[in-house]
Amino acid sequence: MSFLLKSFLIVILFQLPVQINNTLHLQQTLYKAKGTASYYAHKFNNRKTASGEIFKNDSLTAAHKTLHFGTIVKVTNLSNDSVVYVRINDRLPKKSSRIIDLSKAAAKKLNFISKGLTQVFIEQVNN
Repeated sequence: MSFLLKSFLIVILFQLPVQINNTLHLQQTLYKAKGTASYYAHKFNNRKTASGEIFKNDSLTAAHKTLHFGTIVKVTNLSNDSVVYVRINDRLPKKSSRIIDLSKAAAKKLNFISKGLTQVFIEQVNN
């Protein structure tokens, strides 16, 4: 295999079934990553995000380094298998060691408020 081919990131598209309101839907997964998640400190509540929205700690939103604003991401807590779907509306600093920063509401659904950090698997579910 040539160097040029090895240097490309290959993303495989496939369909995942999701049940919403007792109806089975197919969702397309594009981006996947595993790493550390944190959640926003209270001081960021009601501040403007990079997308221009006002951040609300009670909404299911998150910050990511590169995913487009409006992208829906499935976040799975690897320590307890809890899942939450969040919408990307802010940016993480490029040098951040975290892969995602979640609202407090999302962190509560993932059951890691008391720990502050957790290992997660994230999957983009729309494009």
